[in-house]
Amino acid sequence: MIRVLVADDQALLRGSFRVLVNSAPDYQVVAEAGNGAEAVELARREQPDVVLMDVRMPEVDGIEATRRISQETSGVRVLMLTTFDLDEYVFAALRAGASGFLLKDTPPADLLSAIGVVAAGDSLLAPAITRRLIEEFTRQGGSAQRPSRELDLLTTREREVLTLVARGLSNTELGEHLRVSQATVKTHIGHLLAKLHARDRAQLVIAAYESGLVTPAR
Repeated sequence: MIRVLVADDQALLRGSFRVLVNSAPDYQVVAEAGNGAEAVELARREQPDVVLMDVRMPEVDGIEATRRISQETSGVRVLMLTTFDLDEYVFAALRAGASGFLLKDTPPADLLSAIGVVAAGDSLLAPAITRRLIEEFTRQGGSAQRPSRELDLLTTREREVLTLVARGLSNTELGEHLRVSQATVKTHIGHLLAKLHARDRAQLVIAAYESGLVTPAR
């Protein structure tokens, strides 16, 4: 059973999401929050698998709530929802620890699929989209590249894998490029997640750019 917390300041939208999620086999809404502070408290108490988090909410916004949930809970993943397709929101959400980002007008079937993807521990954003956002952000000087001691822990092969992940290669493409099996690819990704203390693939991409291992294309 995938347990979901819905956080949105509009009661009508919360109700719509609840009906949609509960209509799917093995999905259940376990709590609802009307603002970010409530979302953090309910995430602590209920320990859902996924939080559907609105970006704009009163008292504590969705990005700050996501940051607190990421810091204070383990295993709770956040899927951000917004009506605004703005790059700065996406990047801020990913840096705060979100595992995905969707517009509220996403088709219902795609939203349910996204919940499943995030619950399974994967990043929802396509690698190419994540790369575009981070490249644009670093071009604008929004993130100073800095050395990372954690990168010193990586083997040469793991650095290569991280570079390719940041460039947008999928697991299948990684396997073909490196001439290794999918099981080996997953092992490398698992080691990277552990060594860099990253929740998912999106955070691996951020780590690669922020450390300077990968630089934006010019």
